[in-house]
Amino acid sequence: MPFAYRSFRRRTGVACLLLAGALCLAAGSAPPAFPAFAPWTDGTKADEPELQVQRVDPDTIVLRQSVRTNFEAPFLYLLFGKDRALLLDTGAGGLAIRPTVDRLIGDWQARHGGHPIHLVVAHTHGHGDHHAGDGEFRDRPDTDVVGLAPAQVAAFFGVADWPRGTGHLDLGGRVLDVLPTPGHEPAHIMIYDARTRLLFSGDMLYPGRLYVPTDHFGEFRASADRLAAFAATHPIRALLGAHVEMTTTPGKDYPFEAATHPSEHALPLPPAAIAELRQAAGRAGTRPEIDRHTDFILYPRPPKPAT
Repeated sequence: MPFAYRSFRRRTGVACLLLAGALCLAAGSAPPAFPAFAPWTDGTKADEPELQVQRVDPDTIVLRQSVRTNFEAPFLYLLFGKDRALLLDTGAGGLAIRPTVDRLIGDWQARHGGHPIHLVVAHTHGHGDHHAGDGEFRDRPDTDVVGLAPAQVAAFFGVADWPRGTGHLDLGGRVLDVLPTPGHEPAHIMIYDARTRLLFSGDMLYPGRLYVPTDHFGEFRASADRLAAFAATHPIRALLGAHVEMTTTPGKDYPFEAATHPSEHALPLPPAAIAELRQAAGRAGTRPEIDRHTDFILYPRPPKPAT
């Protein structure tokens, strides 16, 4: 039984902390099924692929960059609708990702009679380990590459009141909700897919160190509040973040810039983690400190020096 699933069962009872309705499970009911993944590459084998590919379903693909190419080892997501596909993040560099993405798109088209499909390249946020591969797509035909600034993200997804509003992206029979969640980074977003009930949570909530500059902690706290409000009215199967930095030992992370990830925590987090994060952010006060939890670590950092 995956570690994250066990911790989900421990933390979920008659009520799911602060979240009601969509997040709550009746006493004795089974938790929602997480996406089933084979073990992810962990840097311990010299011949592991630079970019590992696994599918949630035929239209929902997860790509993992090998830690051997970059210690960040980020996850990327490729979602298909009838008319458009979304590539969420382009990795940390050190490898070419477009050949794999083009092959996956070609495979999808072959299964759909050669149907043309427009590619949207967007980002969970603007840190370099999530957009290093953008240059591979700027000259790609029938492709949009979304900018990295909050105003560019808001304009593309139609967020009228950043960060309080919600944007949307219609892939064709598959409409995604775009949730502004600044704090970790000013343009951070999460993507909610009602079809799969998956929330692609970027660097705000994943099994790892959730870095927050202390001068932006208020924004992070407000984002956690809005996220909890959204989750209370939308059924969430699991959260899929952008990294894994936790081990299977509760509360234990890997060393900074670890070259290998043996015994890695499962990628999915249960929806109850949203309430746990909201509580942690709310009680942090005006001088937040490192706050270690079973599945993540809230990790305030000093403000970045002015440039």
